[in-house]
Amino acid sequence: MKIDLKKIRVRDLVEDYEDNDELGVRAYGDKLDVRPPYQREFVYKDKQRNAVIETLRRGFPLNVMYWAVRDDGTFEVIDGQQRTISICQYVEGDFSIPIDGHRLAFHNLQQDQRDQILNYELMVYLCEGTDSEKLEWFKTINIAGEELTNQELRNAVYHGIWVSAAKKYFSKNNCPAYAIGSNYIMGSPIRQDYLETAIKWINDGDIDGYMAAHQHDPDANPLWVYFRDVMSWVKATFPKWRKEMRSVQWGPLYNKFKNADLDPAKLEAEISTLMQDEDVTKKSGIYNYILHREERHLSIRVFTDNHKREAYERQKGICPVCKEHFELAEMEADHITPWHAGGRTIPANCKMLCKDDNRRKGGV
Repeated sequence: MKIDLKKIRVRDLVEDYEDNDELGVRAYGDKLDVRPPYQREFVYKDKQRNAVIETLRRGFPLNVMYWAVRDDGTFEVIDGQQRTISICQYVEGDFSIPIDGHRLAFHNLQQDQRDQILNYELMVYLCEGTDSEKLEWFKTINIAGEELTNQELRNAVYHGIWVSAAKKYFSKNNCPAYAIGSNYIMGSPIRQDYLETAIKWINDGDIDGYMAAHQHDPDANPLWVYFRDVMSWVKATFPKWRKEMRSVQWGPLYNKFKNADLDPAKLEAEISTLMQDEDVTKKSGIYNYILHREERHLSIRVFTDNHKREAYERQKGICPVCKEHFELAEMEADHITPWHAGGRTIPANCKMLCKDDNRRKGGV
C-alpha cells in the first residue's frame, strides 16, 4: 500500500458536508466518503466529541487520519470518521461545547476563534491500494480509541450492497428494527447489536455463515421480514410486556414454536405466578421454561449451607436411597417434594443424598 502525508485545512474538510441516510456522509467538497460500507456508525459520546473540538480550538495536535484514494480520485475515510463527523457537525452548528463557563456553538465564537478552527491543519495519510489492503488496514489500525465490536468487524469483512441495505433496517438511530424491537432486545443499533442479533436468530447462531452467503444480495429484505415476524409473534404470544423480556433470545423460540397452538391468556397466568415465585431466581428464563418445560432455565434457588447441615443432622448422615452413612461433604441437597410439584426451597423440604444417588436421580 502506498501512503503519502497531506495537510487538510478544516475549512476545506467541511465544504459541502452532508449526512444523508440514503447518500451517506460526504465532505471535502463532495470528494470524501466519510462513511464507506465497512465503516461503523457515529458512536462518539459528548465528552469525546467535545474533546476533538477543544483540541482544534487550542491548536493542539490531533491524531493522524487515514483516507483511501479511489480510482476516480475521490477519497474514503479508513480511520478518522468519528473525528471528521465531530468537526463537521460543530462547524455546521449541530452542537455546542463548554468554553469559559458558557456553552458556545461555532456561530457564537468570535471571528478570530472561528478562523482558528477553520485554518487548523489536519494530518491525513492518503493510502492507495487494493480493496483487501484497505480493509486490512482499517481492521488493524487504532480507530480513535474505540474498539470495534465483533459485528462491526464482520460488516467490514463482508462489506457490500447487502451490508449497506441491512444497516438501514438495523443500524441507525431510530431505525425500523429499533422502532419495533427496542423493548425486546438488549444493546444499541449503532453498535450493530440489533443486526448481530437478527442474523444470529435467523441462522441458528452462525452469523459469519449467513453474511458470507448473502454478501452480494441486492437487498436485506428477507432478514428484515424475518425479524418483523419474530417481533409480531412475541407481541401476540406474550402481550403483557415486562422488562425481563429484553434478556430473552426470541429468535430460537420463534423458530421452534411459531406454529404451535399457544394460548396467550394461559401463558400469561403461568408467567405471573412464576414471576411471584421466590424460588425462581432467573425471571427472564420464565419465557423459555413455559415453552421448553426445562427447569434449568429458571435457576431454581438452591438450599443454603445451613439448610444442608440441618437436613444432614436430621438424617444422621444416612442417605435415604442407599441407606449408607456419608460425611456432609460427600452429600448433596435435593427437594423432598420437587419444585415443579409445589415443593419449596425451605429447610423442611430439604433432604441430603449421597452424590452418586443424587446424580443418578438427575440422569447424570
